Amino acid sequence: MRLFIFVLTFIFGLACFAQDTSSECKERYYEDQFYMGITYNFIRNRPQGFNQRNLSYGLQGGIIKDVPLNERGTKALGIGLGFALNTYYSNLVVSELLDGFSYNFGGTIPGFKRSKVETHLIEFPMEFRWRNSTLEDYKFWRIYAGVKFGYVVGARSKLVTSDYRDGFFNTDVNSFQYGPTFNVGYNTFNVHIYYSLTELLGDNAVLNNESIDIKPLRIGLIFYIL
Repeated sequence: MRLFIFVLTFIFGLACFAQDTSSECKERYYEDQFYMGITYNFIRNRPQGFNQRNLSYGLQGGIIKDVPLNERGTKALGIGLGFALNTYYSNLVVSELLDGFSYNFGGTIPGFKRSKVETHLIEFPMEFRWRNSTLEDYKFWRIYAGVKFGYVVGARSKLVTSDYRDGFFNTDVNSFQYGPTFNVGYNTFNVHIYYSLTELLGDNAVLNNESIDIKPLRIGLIFYIL
């Protein structure tokens, strides 16, 4: 969480700088934007016996550079840089071994309370952007669709029981992740959807001799600040 706050503060500084420099070119009508978002993280492709537990949440923030495609600025490409923290609570328990990791369900562990996988990602969103804004009107409808690429810079598995807590870095988490995104809304408040095309865990993650091919689906709100 401290890393997330630090990176978010850094990106916010870049956003402020971008606003100052882009103000010199207002006639070209850029929509450079700082964004922040919060999501609920669903799990798809669940193996039999897999259950989500607690509140699996995600936080994201960054800056989008606007590249207008027409003179009015209602169509554009957006290329961004951001940071995200995502958590996935479930009954899937990861144990650290000398030669890797093992996966079981929490029902096999006495006093099981909760388990989660937590990821920290540097993200690169790319969007095709449509909006009915003007140079003077900053409240408008928008539809932004595109793809988001993510690189995992840190991933941890955590286990809490009635007797102890355990946490460690989980290198089974796929380092490179991507999927389509869809953002739609009015003014500051917008619905955000991310549909991962990559599995959360790599080929080494096996449960009952089968690969754990779970994939995230994140749905929530994203806020744009000019």
